[in-house]
Amino acid sequence: MSEAPAVPRPASADLAHPGGLDLLVVPPRARTGWRVLPARVGAMCAVELQKLRHDRTELYTRAVQPALWLLIFGETFTRIKAIPTGGIPYLDYLAPGIIAQSAMFIAIFYGIMIIWERDAGILTKLLVTPTPRSALITGKAFAAGLKALIQALVVVVIAALLGVAMTWNPLRLLGVAVAVVLGSAFFSCLSMTIAGIVLTRDRLMGIGQAITMPLFFGSNALYPVAVMPGWLQAVSKVNPLSYQVDALRGLLLGTHAHLALDYGVLVVAAALGILSASSLLGRLAR
Repeated sequence: MSEAPAVPRPASADLAHPGGLDLLVVPPRARTGWRVLPARVGAMCAVELQKLRHDRTELYTRAVQPALWLLIFGETFTRIKAIPTGGIPYLDYLAPGIIAQSAMFIAIFYGIMIIWERDAGILTKLLVTPTPRSALITGKAFAAGLKALIQALVVVVIAALLGVAMTWNPLRLLGVAVAVVLGSAFFSCLSMTIAGIVLTRDRLMGIGQAITMPLFFGSNALYPVAVMPGWLQAVSKVNPLSYQVDALRGLLLGTHAHLALDYGVLVVAAALGILSASSLLGRLAR
């Protein structure tokens, strides 16, 4: 007589057994908190940079303006010697300021892209993912910094062709890269903050165009702070672009600079920019 088939054990018995199927039915614990932020920031940054593979026109067209500043404005004022630069040729003095200017002009309109993503429905999909809003903003901010770094490289090449005496020390060039990225991160976050307030591309374009020139002329990019009127010196002291230019000029030309103060201001400005843009990101998705 054949034996009766064994009654299978309930699934709960297998799961309760220490050597059961726990690993097959219980998913691994997901990383949370600060441990997941670097990966999310890196992913967002990579997504932003992928856009350059499809359209590099922006990099080419934005190289025209800094080239004109160096070729026309720089060469002319070098000849007339109208601005005191402490014995440095004016073209050399101007080059770090144009690097900062070109980086700022790329970053200051970054909010237009996030409004476009809102209109296309991309932003809503990103906000329902587990990625923190601060990681979304930080990824976009540092992607803007890397784009600005490519633009800065173009300006450095143009300046070198014009005979500007710059350092090629790798450590100093690394410091230049850090200053460019931090400054661009702040200005891109400023743009995204404005986007979270005005909510439309037309308004953002108007405000962006209204503040870029005051930020540029209210810094030490074109002339020393000492020759400014008192009220403009006060503006320059609260303008992050001035600290970025000071760091770039000190690193590239070897002039006296307050590097600790410059980097401190840029880091704080970038952190505050990320905080403000992250807090207003939800308004864009409503």
